[in-house]
Amino acid sequence: MHRLLFAHVFLVCFSVAHSFCPSQCTCVYHRRSDGTGTRSVLCNDPDMSDIPVNVPVDTVKLRIEKTATRKIPTEAFYYLGELRYLWITYNSISSVDGGSFYNLKVLHELRLDGNVISTFPWESLKEMPLLKTLDLHNNRISQIPLEAIPYLVNITYLDLSSNKLTTLPSELMDIWPPFNGMAVSSRMGQNIVLGLQDNPWVCDCRISKVIELSKMTDSPVVLMDLLLSCSAPENFAGVLFQRAELEQCVKPSVMTSATKITSSLGSNVLLRCDATGYPTPNLSWVRSDGAPVNNTVVQESPGEGVQWSIISIHMIVEKDAGDYICKARNLAGNAEAIITLSVVGSGVTTLIPLRPDGGAAAVSQFTTRVPPTAMSNSPPVITTTRSTTTPAPVSKKNKVIPGNSQQKDPGKPANIQQGNDGRKLAADQSKKKDASKSVTDLQIVEETGDSAVLLWAADGLPSDAPLTVVYSRYGEDDTKRTVETDAGSGKVLLEGLSSGLRYSVCLVAKSSPAGKDPCIEFYTLNYLDGRTKLLMVISGIACAVVLPLIVLLLYKILALYCHRESTPVDAQELGKESYVKFETLSMKTATNNRPQEMWARRQTSESERMLLCSRSSIDSQMTYKSESCRSEYLC
Repeated sequence: MHRLLFAHVFLVCFSVAHSFCPSQCTCVYHRRSDGTGTRSVLCNDPDMSDIPVNVPVDTVKLRIEKTATRKIPTEAFYYLGELRYLWITYNSISSVDGGSFYNLKVLHELRLDGNVISTFPWESLKEMPLLKTLDLHNNRISQIPLEAIPYLVNITYLDLSSNKLTTLPSELMDIWPPFNGMAVSSRMGQNIVLGLQDNPWVCDCRISKVIELSKMTDSPVVLMDLLLSCSAPENFAGVLFQRAELEQCVKPSVMTSATKITSSLGSNVLLRCDATGYPTPNLSWVRSDGAPVNNTVVQESPGEGVQWSIISIHMIVEKDAGDYICKARNLAGNAEAIITLSVVGSGVTTLIPLRPDGGAAAVSQFTTRVPPTAMSNSPPVITTTRSTTTPAPVSKKNKVIPGNSQQKDPGKPANIQQGNDGRKLAADQSKKKDASKSVTDLQIVEETGDSAVLLWAADGLPSDAPLTVVYSRYGEDDTKRTVETDAGSGKVLLEGLSSGLRYSVCLVAKSSPAGKDPCIEFYTLNYLDGRTKLLMVISGIACAVVLPLIVLLLYKILALYCHRESTPVDAQELGKESYVKFETLSMKTATNNRPQEMWARRQTSESERMLLCSRSSIDSQMTYKSESCRSEYLC
């Protein structure tokens, strides 16, 4: 009876809601010729501040435009099961709840352009499995998270233009051909429209696929505007996507030299990890328990896209045991690798204060830690034996020397351990002595200005025993470099050195005890001496060849100068010798019919005429006159 009453009330309410239209909206019913129809509702009242809740349930298209609505609440449209088009455009929407689009199973088109949305709930798209069009044009969205990509696979129209996007996840383009590996022909002509214009794009490898897409002519992904341009970095500002050249990002890949390392108390351990990717990844170390890594960390990038990092742990203690996580990060993503460090026990010797009678009692404590077997869950067994002796008085000059030396007591206690434990201790000490002599005869050969060769002899070590060569400038432990090798090789090349400097190199074997690593110091050759000698030889040869030429040139210049000084005197003498005097001949008048000379010689001032004038030719002798030459006369 109650069920029938409930059904009746529901049908009455449904029939009322079916025909009711909100007061601030306009409802239109589009009837078809076959008797069916669709209903569309338009709400554009500027005074509307909330999403209407009494929209007819058979509404297929709902438009809320140019209102004062600021928020889309949870389940705002859950009762509109037939809604296919939802346009909430040019309002003041700034907040969209994650459950705002609940139960919109048949929605095909969602338009939210012209609002002030800064964060969009991408996970809400899973409530709209048939959604094909998503328009977020002209909002304030600044990023698209990686988690949004699975919800955009079925979208064929995505408009993100006129927002504040600076980059896109490099994986976003991988959901569409040709970047997803799907053949273009398999899309059967269906295109994907993508709007990305009017955003301040930072052109780096993260959007390299978008730049590549802008250069394609037959891609199924169509850009609304092909004239996309970069805003940053400075060297790409204003450059069109079609003219930009960028490499694709590569996610980091991390590798470690070992995943599990077991070492004894007081020894030295090196933890190394290598990472590759583009751009070159940044490496960092953290402890799994959150404890900071305070050890020396050395990082180096031997080339583009490669980075390695080494943690150097000296004199390890129990608290150093645990997981060390090497993290790599670049623009394309993150990656990490874990190295587990286990610490096993060894002997410890301590000194107690002086006794009242003036003597010193040394307490030697030997602790043997037995690690549990693989099939046992019991904790390790610790056996401790104490023995007290009275050594000779301690000299004040004795002191503890750090580094590769050991603390020495002034007096040796006698009979520290007896019985089987004593034999076991002696055997352990014998093994340590053998281990300390396992690598001998360290020497440097073939040293140059930037490299050197380290030689050694491996006594008692197998040829495949791992060795670590650690070298750095003398006194600069923060710049240590390592080279992994094996005992059988007998030599290793040390590269990347600087000329004329002092270096220290140590050979670390896994079996060697703490502080017993053999070390050697050496100097690299100074390239400057050879270069100076070469320059001196070249300068001497140049002087021997050029100096005579300079002397000869100076001689020629002086000779020419002296010749110029003597030229006016010679010209004057030549001028004097080039002029002659001549006499004028005239006819005499015959007198008294006496025979006489017909010509008379007459000296005149005009007869002192200089010959060899510049224009003393027959053609011009009677006509040409000048300031320097008067009329010439014919001899």
